[in-house]
Amino acid sequence: MPETSEDEVLTGSGNVFADLGLPDAEDHALKADLVLRLRDIIAGQGLTQTAAAARMGLKQPNLSRLLAGHFRGVSVTRLLRMLTALGEDVTIQTAPANAAAGQLRLQPREPGACDIAAA
Repeated sequence: MPETSEDEVLTGSGNVFADLGLPDAEDHALKADLVLRLRDIIAGQGLTQTAAAARMGLKQPNLSRLLAGHFRGVSVTRLLRMLTALGEDVTIQTAPANAAAGQLRLQPREPGACDIAAA
């Protein structure tokens, strides 16, 4: 085995699914972000998986699998509906891209943020 004096460091693209060469990498990254948001909301509300699953219309084992990263068969729309079932508003916003192709990303509102501007 050849010896190397330094380890090679590669900079990722910011999307681990794309770095791994998986198809539909952008969709997987968006779903992962949505699942992480679900996990944070469940924890923030102090819900058990059983209680959270009931509110979302799921069985607890299915929620457990989802939170463990098994979301391949779950649509983005379904994940968004789960967020609304937990009391979250979901806003979809479009804007001109800075590059030839746009990107999908999740930007959760910071706790305590308000939609109403002071006059």
